Amino acid sequence: MPEEKDKSSLLAVIGDEDTVTGFLLAGVGNVDMRRKSNFLIVNEKTTVKMIEDAFKDFTNREGIAIVMISQYVANMIRNQINRYQRPIPAVLEIPSKEHPYDPNQDSILSRVKGMFGGDVTGQGT
Repeated sequence: MPEEKDKSSLLAVIGDEDTVTGFLLAGVGNVDMRRKSNFLIVNEKTTVKMIEDAFKDFTNREGIAIVMISQYVANMIRNQINRYQRPIPAVLEIPSKEHPYDPNQDSILSRVKGMFGGDVTGQGT
């Protein structure tokens, strides 16, 4: 009987050090045999190209089901986020310690709102 492939799905995280560290402590971190991780810590030395490359890698890598990205980082690559249309991996914009979540900047939430109409944020209009 052939051996079954590992069917587990991973989360990928792109964010500041505190955000990524929190997810790593919760057990989200993974480094595969090619030494590729499922996270990117964004700091003052991180270029926009590095963020774009990580987002492209995570959204195209087999085995990743959800990409969580701090909203302020997503704003740095907003055009790329807005162009992303696939349902899997899902892209979720999350708050960070220094940057609160703004539902008006979340392009995924805007698409959902457009599809269903009305207020999907729970904040009223």
